[in-house]
Amino acid sequence: MAYCEFVSGLSADNPHVFYHNHVYGFPLTGDNELFGRLLLEINQAGLSWDTILKKESNFRKAYLEFNIHKIAAFKDSDIRRLLNDSGIIRNRLKIEAAIHNAKVIVSLQSTHGSFAEWLWIHRNNRLEDWVKLFKKNFKFTGGEIVNEFLMSIGFLPGAHHENCVVFKEISKANPVWIQLINDGF
Repeated sequence: MAYCEFVSGLSADNPHVFYHNHVYGFPLTGDNELFGRLLLEINQAGLSWDTILKKESNFRKAYLEFNIHKIAAFKDSDIRRLLNDSGIIRNRLKIEAAIHNAKVIVSLQSTHGSFAEWLWIHRNNRLEDWVKLFKKNFKFTGGEIVNEFLMSIGFLPGAHHENCVVFKEISKANPVWIQLINDGF
């Protein structure tokens, strides 16, 4: 069985293997989980993805299971708590971006029904348009973060090589990917 090169040769207990085989590129539609993935991608900036994968459960706990409405209501005391939490990335700009981005998603939910629906409305965007859209609405969302976020949730192809068995599995299960590929993305 063929897998993407970056996981070939890694031991089965390496967190990259599980992430590759069961998470990366698979469709994700729940708003809290979408927000959580964006939060993790933002926190990865300047660091290795390995660091983020090892701290994922800590992020989930510190950010209240990625509950958007609770995070949107965070106060200065919550920022101080997060800055003192050694289990996560303690970067004030990233923490403040998470709170801001949660507030944006709450607003998108009121106007579009859900963050997932807002993403779906823009599903045919090219990467450059996605980046502009994210920069207009969110904090700490440069080109690489937006690209990785969208690939990781199945909105942009490229998460897996065409010969990868996971690519084949995702292609069967992900109508967004199939539509984008068929549309010549």
